[in-house]
Amino acid sequence: MQKNSAQRAPVPTESVEQQLLFRWARFYVSKYPELALLYHIPNGGSRRKSEAGRFKAEGVKAGVPDLFLPAARENFHGLYIEMKRKAGGRVSADQKVWIDALSKQGYAVRVCLGWEDAARTLEKYLQLGEFGKKQEVN
Repeated sequence: MQKNSAQRAPVPTESVEQQLLFRWARFYVSKYPELALLYHIPNGGSRRKSEAGRFKAEGVKAGVPDLFLPAARENFHGLYIEMKRKAGGRVSADQKVWIDALSKQGYAVRVCLGWEDAARTLEKYLQLGEFGKKQEVN
């Protein structure tokens, strides 16, 4: 029996996808200066028990989206992005609660599969008009 010679490329981790997105953002900051405000919220990842306890005491909360762009557009106060791998990532119950709550507070919130999806979402969001008319970012 012959094996298929075409090997599938491994799916990049969420961390690699985020690093690629920030590389893209550094390149496009001259076109979209607000990208300099984009930052990662370090809520995820595995930690030692003592470190996890300290972070919880400091206010870390499960489910908060990975990235935030504090730039108002249309009727949105800013954009939260929950990054997922292109394949294999899923939105947790805690993340769904945060996505719903942030949306109700006037934030645009999107789940993006890979850095390219996140880059398209950021560009589309930044191309919206300034605070004023409401328009969906899909």
